[in-house]
Amino acid sequence: MDMRHVELTSIDGLRLEAAVHLAGGRDARGTVIQAHGINANMTEGGMFVRLAEKLADAGFTVLRFSFRGHGASGGTQRGATIAGEMLDLQAAVEYVADQFPGRLSIVAASFGAVSTSLSLPWLEGRLDRLVLWNPVLDLQRTFVHPELPWGKENYGPEQQELLSTQGYLVVDDEFELGRVLFEEFGHYRPLDTLTASTVPTLVVHGDRDTAVSYEIARQAAAVKPNADFHTIQGSDHGFDTREREDEAIATTVAWLTGSDRERGRGRA
Repeated sequence: MDMRHVELTSIDGLRLEAAVHLAGGRDARGTVIQAHGINANMTEGGMFVRLAEKLADAGFTVLRFSFRGHGASGGTQRGATIAGEMLDLQAAVEYVADQFPGRLSIVAASFGAVSTSLSLPWLEGRLDRLVLWNPVLDLQRTFVHPELPWGKENYGPEQQELLSTQGYLVVDDEFELGRVLFEEFGHYRPLDTLTASTVPTLVVHGDRDTAVSYEIARQAAAVKPNADFHTIQGSDHGFDTREREDEAIATTVAWLTGSDRERGRGRA
């Protein structure tokens, strides 16, 4: 496998760690950018590495990167914002356009779907395909007034009180989420920009997700033009067994390598 580490510079000057997996074979299919979730990094718990290897074998070049405040990228956890992640994604898109011109797709996991969906108005003319894994699409129902167990544990009243007293709260006992990011949750509407987009999209979601709403994602795919939806049966957030992870990866690779005629038709 031909993989090399590279460094991106975000629009506001922050350094971002990244890795490129070069396409194998002679028939290049284009480039895929991977956008990870909150409290993760460019490996997405190993899934993004395995997906990148499969996609490279299938003829795609893949760019993985860590958002600001994550992994070895610049910035701090408390300083991470949705607006900042949108700048980081823009830097990744511009890097790919310069280094690997051609068809572009994005695979975004969980919170990575927020900056990706919000960027669709300017990505519309550039983006060939989009894949969302367990996407966060409604920030109010996920974080501000959480409806599911993970959200209630990490963003409930006692946790939100910490935003006033210490300026941040701690997610999963690991990630320090700052006050500005939490304030953004009340302003951005990724669901609206996603459903307004005509970019062919695949949504892959576990139907036992205790962190991010399966129903919101399913309903979004039902009303969005050119959308497919694949259920990982029995899976919690992030695809909670190796078998379920492999199903998500295989489904993604098959959909990205499928023809235009095959996309936008199926639901499973």
